Amino acid sequence: MKSRASSPSEFLQDGRHNGPRIASAKGHDIIDCFACGFRHALPLPDAARLEQEYRQNYYADEKPNFIAHAGEDQDWFALAQNDRLDVFERRLVAGRRRLLDIGCGPGFFLRTAIARGWQAHGIEPSRQAAAHARTLGATVTEGFFNAESAPGLGRFDVVNLTNVLEHVPDPTEVLTRAIGLLEPGGLLCVGVPNDFSPFQIAARSALGIGEWWVAPPHHLNYFDFDSLSALLERLGLADQERTTSFPMEAFLMMGEDYTGDAALGRACHNRRKRFDTALEAAGLKDVRRNFYRALASQGIGREAVIIAAKP
Repeated sequence: MKSRASSPSEFLQDGRHNGPRIASAKGHDIIDCFACGFRHALPLPDAARLEQEYRQNYYADEKPNFIAHAGEDQDWFALAQNDRLDVFERRLVAGRRRLLDIGCGPGFFLRTAIARGWQAHGIEPSRQAAAHARTLGATVTEGFFNAESAPGLGRFDVVNLTNVLEHVPDPTEVLTRAIGLLEPGGLLCVGVPNDFSPFQIAARSALGIGEWWVAPPHHLNYFDFDSLSALLERLGLADQERTTSFPMEAFLMMGEDYTGDAALGRACHNRRKRFDTALEAAGLKDVRRNFYRALASQGIGREAVIIAAKP
């Protein structure tokens, strides 16, 4: 379900990238690109410019509390981590348990996978995050996933990319390289923010504000379920399952404007954690999983998560 800008927009072009402008922020325009099939920023930064930022500065400057909050949230994160691992194990025969986590961050998904018997490897550009992942017992290659690093990583039954594609100048190139590391019949799991979603559009109207989710230069690409699925299909993968997480925008629609208010945002986040953990504590794991699958089927939810299979 694609939600477009509500008013006519200027048509922009930069090289092969072309399409209507649907938003602007921090000196960047966001276009719905006809060439790429998804929304992204213009101008796109050079890949080399991003390397220093993500190696040294991102967690220190942009996400100073991320690793600490990830540790606090891990019991909740583990619900989704185990959901994904359950899907992988259901769809793969016993013995196919090699997993690569691209952009593994502080390593909590790797730890969850290893505890279940997976041979899990991570690659992560941030020095701080890679170092933290190693303290959890994970094997991590520090660096960017690119033409130089990919050939040395090996072959895998599952490749996971969570909150990666929104950051990179060329998502198609990253996905093509990731698919190249998958064994035949392997699974690719991609999770991105579900942006320009129906709930975001409704919350934007209710609050009378702009697109708060547009955050260049760190978020360059803006996917939804349809555009992500179409990209995977163009690359030869078959969409197998979709899911999402609690739609944070629902709090905005109910009058709790956490945009620009980090403390309120954290409080709303804690409430969605309690929502999920209450279902889990009541033994209603399948209800929770089916709830998020149902939201995903309507293009709703904070994330767009698609698990696809390589022929």
